[in-house]
This record gives sequence, structure tokens and C-alpha cells, in this order.
Amino acid sequence: MAEEEKKEEVEVDCVQGEKKRETSPKLKQFLQVLKFTGFSLSAGAIQLLSFAILYDWTHWLPWWPAYLISLTLSVLWNFTFNRKFTFKSAANVPLAMGLVVIYYCMFTPISVFGGDAMTAAIGEELGIVTTVVMMLINFATEFIWDKFIVFNDKVIGKIESLFKRKKSETAVAIEEASNEHATTDDEVPTEETVATDTLLLK
Repeated sequence: MAEEEKKEEVEVDCVQGEKKRETSPKLKQFLQVLKFTGFSLSAGAIQLLSFAILYDWTHWLPWWPAYLISLTLSVLWNFTFNRKFTFKSAANVPLAMGLVVIYYCMFTPISVFGGDAMTAAIGEELGIVTTVVMMLINFATEFIWDKFIVFNDKVIGKIESLFKRKKSETAVAIEEASNEHATTDDEVPTEETVATDTLLLK
């Protein structure tokens, strides 16, 4: 009886372990979304505060430069903490930052000009509403970009291997060109070539 009970306990433990393995990817995704949301909220607070200082409280700048500066501050904050804590990526930091820059090269013109048009339509006194709308769009699209592109080790690895291959091909081409140049310079004139040059000169 004791042996049967032990076998049943082992089987139950195995089943529970399998269930935990099945749910762990979902739990991981949920935690990623939770962390990304938390850091995005803190970045949003930085963006709103800096925007309010530059646009609403001091009136130093028009809507779009104030938005651009506040967006840049929030991006730096968000990238740093999401890389380290949310996606725990040890990937090439300059390359990852470059991919973030590519995202914002696409998103920023749309949000700046679209937001400027929206502010003109609803009134400058509601500029903060436009900023919040752009932040929500930014939140959703940046999470997808970060998860599947910026902090995806497979994507980063493919890009790095592509750069390495191009670099090695360039190095080989330069070496071959330098070898050809050196071979041409090292050619010593023979008696036949000297005689031919002499006849041509006559």
C-alpha cells in the first residue's frame, strides 16, 4: 500500500510539473506586459511632466518641439529599464538602440504631424489630450516592436551575422585589391620589355 501511495504521489508531482511548464510561457508573457506597462507609465509620467513644463506651464515652446523633447526623454528612460528588467536582454546595446531609433524614425513624424493637426482641430488648450492619445498609440506599437524585433535574440543574431559577413567580404575585397596593386608595383622589367621600350622610343 505504501509503495502504491508513493507511485501516486510521484505521478501527481509529474502532472503538476507538466502543468507548470505549460503555463510558464503564458506567465512569462503576462509578467513582460506587466513590467512593460509599469515602465511605460513611469516614462509617460516623465513625458507628461516635461511636456507640461515646456508647453503648458511656461509656454516656452510650441506643441511639436515640446512634444519631441518630452518624447526623447521618455524613450531613453523606457529603453534602459525595459532592456534590463522586462526583456532581460544581453543583446548588442548599440544595435538595439539603433533599432529603437528606426522605430521612432517611423513613429515620430506620424505622431508629430498627426498630433499637430489634431491639436489644431480640437484647440491648443486641449494639447494634453493629443499627447495622451499619441502616448497610447506609442505604448501599443512599441511593445510589439521591442518584443519581436529589438529584444529578440534571434533577430539580433541574424542582423549581427549579416554585418559580420558584409564586413568580412569587404575586408577580403580590400585585401585582394591591395595584393593586385602590390603585384603590379613589384613587376621587374625583363630584357625583352626593355628592348621593346627602346625600339618604341626610337
